[in-house]
Amino acid sequence: MRKTTTLTVAGVLAGAALAGCGGPAPASAPPPTPAPSAPASAAPSGAPEKPPTMAPGPAGRTPVFERRPTGGGRAGRAAEKVVALTFDADMTADQGPRADSGERFDNPELVALLRRLKVPSTVFMTGRWAEEYPAQAKAIGTDPLFEIANHSYSHHAFSSPCYGLPVVGKDTMAGEVERAFAAFRKAGARNVVPYFRFPGGCYDDTALRALAPANVTAVQWDVVSGDAFATDADAVAEQVLDGVRPGSLVVMHCTRSAAPATEAAVRRIVPELRERGYRFVKVSELMEDRP
Repeated sequence: MRKTTTLTVAGVLAGAALAGCGGPAPASAPPPTPAPSAPASAAPSGAPEKPPTMAPGPAGRTPVFERRPTGGGRAGRAAEKVVALTFDADMTADQGPRADSGERFDNPELVALLRRLKVPSTVFMTGRWAEEYPAQAKAIGTDPLFEIANHSYSHHAFSSPCYGLPVVGKDTMAGEVERAFAAFRKAGARNVVPYFRFPGGCYDDTALRALAPANVTAVQWDVVSGDAFATDADAVAEQVLDGVRPGSLVVMHCTRSAAPATEAAVRRIVPELRERGYRFVKVSELMEDRP
């Protein structure tokens, strides 16, 4: 199952690594069996104190979450008009020299905008990004508005082909995840959740089996923003606004050099979705009320 859009295709042509992160979301394995949900807490952000996870899939495979189903759920909450905006903080293990020469793989203006607009968000961060920007990783990871999820250490692919990304060996996949979590801890981030996003959204049965020791829930998406390498913020905004449904999970980026239109797109997306009656939540809250 593969979803494609005009903006996403343009991003792939512009550059493999980031475009892959915002490209179509493959789903190569059967749907996992959900774990029972815990009661919601009274946390100000609306997320439970202990982030919910999904039970392992068949034969212990890593479970995969894409969106909140619209049917079922406690007291009908699954049909609520909620949406999760997620932002991938991409940086590969070999991009340090580019950062040293001035290329910006961060986007502090976007983070500041999310704070001003009071938009709870989940940032899928690579370990290499946290090492390059430890102060920002700590600031994001200690702000209750945000939660940090795992996007691998090196942003290498967990299956092939995957937009030309180098491929991680199956014996080192779980280690890639653990190395990223270690980088978050070293930076001082506390609001870290046991979720993982495959670089490029690429995975297969081998990857789901290999990640089992990491005890994470893989998180994909159902709405592609197309912000990778896009320069038309209105086009990005329209793509998101056209795709969002109750329970949607949107993939965007907070890597300024390769997603320069994201901040401007968010300035339009947030008020328009709120006008439609949507409430923004982190992935942990979106996952918490599964049927």
